[in-house]
Amino acid sequence: MSTTPAPSTALINARVFDGDRTLEATTVVFDSTGILAVGGNAPASAQVVDAKGGTLLPGLIDAHVHTNVESLALALRFGVTTELEMQGTYTADNRAHVTADDTVADVRSSGFGITPPGGHPSELFPEGFRPGPPPGTSGPAPLMPFSTTPEEAVAFIPQLIERGSDYIKFMVDDGSVEGHPGLPMLDRATLNAGVAEAKRHGRLTVAHALTIEATRMAIEAGIDGLVHLFMDGPHTDEIITLIRDSGAFVVPCVVLNASMMGITGDQLADDPRVAARLDEAWTKTLRSSFNHYPQGKIADVLGSVRALYDAGVDVLTGTDASMPMPFLGGLAHGASVHHELQYLVQAGLTPAQALRAATATTARRFGLADRGRVAEGLRADLLLVDGDPTTTIADTLNTRAVWRRGTRLTAV
Repeated sequence: MSTTPAPSTALINARVFDGDRTLEATTVVFDSTGILAVGGNAPASAQVVDAKGGTLLPGLIDAHVHTNVESLALALRFGVTTELEMQGTYTADNRAHVTADDTVADVRSSGFGITPPGGHPSELFPEGFRPGPPPGTSGPAPLMPFSTTPEEAVAFIPQLIERGSDYIKFMVDDGSVEGHPGLPMLDRATLNAGVAEAKRHGRLTVAHALTIEATRMAIEAGIDGLVHLFMDGPHTDEIITLIRDSGAFVVPCVVLNASMMGITGDQLADDPRVAARLDEAWTKTLRSSFNHYPQGKIADVLGSVRALYDAGVDVLTGTDASMPMPFLGGLAHGASVHHELQYLVQAGLTPAQALRAATATTARRFGLADRGRVAEGLRADLLLVDGDPTTTIADTLNTRAVWRRGTRLTAV
């Protein structure tokens, strides 16, 4: 039996932001195998999409989520084609169904982070809680790498890797910001040993750290990336220099810090481009907030973002979106990526710099060499929007079309 290959798509008359810069080329040709050409003429056999008045972007990447299939589908509707899970079950041994499904965003995962028994995020779970594998999979329950000694942390690293963790996460948190002061926290020796062992195995390491002191601990341990930004005070030249000199990247999750300070997502939820894509549960969640640290100052967070970027630190776009529950409020999958982009511009990045933080820079820092840019040979994970988000960042919400692996999403 012979099969007829699916025709390619030729996007014409587009403004093309390739993840780094705006190109002179206005035509991009792609199919399910990837991007076939950037520039040139549309092949006669291609299905032509006229993008006049629009901008083609790489699919956006959210570098901090906690997710499930429904959330991955919601993210894709907002042009987020990849989510990076920072605590959860979508490790390599549990995501084959997601990898094959072009109606949801792709995903990578740390599995569960290394933390002491009773340490963050244990305070968020019912007593005795042990999550199972994602629905529709038959894998074992995820590994819970509770560690109180260097030896325990070191022993968990190969186990996490064997179970499919794409990167290794460490929790460095005493609960002071989340309203649970005195939580058990990794000590320096355990953190240092775990990070060193992960690096010995060639794995990227990331840290949850919400205070300046926890940030310092993570950086001094040799962490590759911080997946939160400290929010317990304004930055100092010393902490910015320490992060810069380490070469670590930062995922500020400004939207999460704002929520921790009691700032809701009301303004985003009021945007009809957002409201039309959220159900009642997500709308209610977005209009809520964590409100665990009302003494925090969003101006300090924005100032720290600007100082990090100006110092040459790679800033990535992430949200910490999780479940549609008001106590986890102020956030929604997909939608909050666009809110974060707006915050990055408010902090002083240009729209193009913010877009890099959600595309090429994130792909580079997480070793996702097949995505994050519009370039020949890469995955056809693409977002077409009306307007020009390289000058007006809110135009990223003007979704005209989304493609995942060259397959166009039918409802956006």
